[in-house]
Amino acid sequence: MPTDEPTPDASPRPGLLLVLSGPSGVGKTTLARRLIERHPGARFSVSATTRPKTPAEREGVDYFFLSDDEFTRRADAGDFLEHAEYAGFRYGTPRAPVDRALAEGRLVILDIDVQGARQVRSARPDALAVFILPPSDEELLRRLRDRRREGEAAIQRRYAQAQREIAAAREAGLYDALIVNNDLDRAVGEIDRLIERRRSGAPA
Repeated sequence: MPTDEPTPDASPRPGLLLVLSGPSGVGKTTLARRLIERHPGARFSVSATTRPKTPAEREGVDYFFLSDDEFTRRADAGDFLEHAEYAGFRYGTPRAPVDRALAEGRLVILDIDVQGARQVRSARPDALAVFILPPSDEELLRRLRDRRREGEAAIQRRYAQAQREIAAAREAGLYDALIVNNDLDRAVGEIDRLIERRRSGAPA
């Protein structure tokens, strides 16, 4: 019986770097987890940051926590595939783990913003870049409020930043697809089809 389930990742299939971008509250983390479940061997890239570690976070699992001097040293040495500053802290994607996983034929997922996506496009033009959109501005604002992590003033700042990110993504010409996440299964299926087409050698 025909199935739309993706073929499990295995050598000698080529590795693929998938860039997922989108504003806070749009569901990127959930989408990434579902994609990893569907693609055995897939990896979610762990970022480095100068942000202080919270008690719930684990070194090397949630982030690699670096001092500002160490981050600068690594950036100057070209150890990051991309790096940027956000809210007063620095974030970067370590290059070596990504290159190693790609050489092993794995799907590697990056969750980065438009600025980071631009750098990745320069370094890895073969990457597949997807921007995740909310169903509507009203729904995005509702999702930000439902997380109950911040006060209304902070939520409004995130909402304004989200609108700027969406506008930048539409104008940048960096992304192979812009996908509206109004249904999780449908959004995962759309990304899966892009992955399979790219790995088969067809245009995304």
